Amino acid sequence: MTKKSKKDTTPKNKTNNTGQTGKAGTEVQAPLTVSAQYIKDISFENPAPLANIMGNEERPSIAIHIEAQAHNIAERTFEVSLRVKVDAKRKDAAVFLLDLEYAGAFSIGKDVPEEYLRPILMIECPRILFPFARNIVATTTQEGGYPALLLTPVDFADLYQRQVAQEKSQAPAPATSVQ
Repeated sequence: MTKKSKKDTTPKNKTNNTGQTGKAGTEVQAPLTVSAQYIKDISFENPAPLANIMGNEERPSIAIHIEAQAHNIAERTFEVSLRVKVDAKRKDAAVFLLDLEYAGAFSIGKDVPEEYLRPILMIECPRILFPFARNIVATTTQEGGYPALLLTPVDFADLYQRQVAQEKSQAPAPATSVQ
C-alpha cells in the first residue's frame, strides 16, 4: 500500500540578495552591511632601525591609543574609522611610531531605530574593523624589523560607555528659574 503525499501549499522562506530570509514576496533588509574596508592612512616611522634592532636587549615601553569615529556619507550609510597610534620608546628615545587609520563604509537598515545608530556605529562597526587593523599593525611592526605587535582585544562597548559618561559630565547644567 502506498501513501499519497499532499502537496504543501504554504509559503516557504526565500532568501533575498542580502542573505536575509523572509516570507515569500517580502524583502528584508540586513540591519548592518559592510560595503568596503580600507586603509585610509598609515605611517610607520623607524628613526634608527639598526641601533634599535642590533644588540639592544631592553624592551621598549609601548603606548597604544585607539579611538573610533563615524560620520554620515549618505542616507543610513556611514564611514567608521578606527585610529590606532603606537608609540614605542626606549629611555625617551623613539624606537618606532605607527599611526594607522583603518576605515569602512557601513549601511544600516531602515528597520533599525534611530536611537540604536550611534551604539552600532561606535561599538559594532569598530568591532568588525579591529581584527583587520590588528593584523596591519602586526605585519607593519614585523616588516619594520621588530617582533609582530599583537594588540589585545578592545572592549568597544566599555569605550563607548565611557565616552557617553564623559559627554554627560561636560554638558552644561540645565537652567533653572526661580519665580
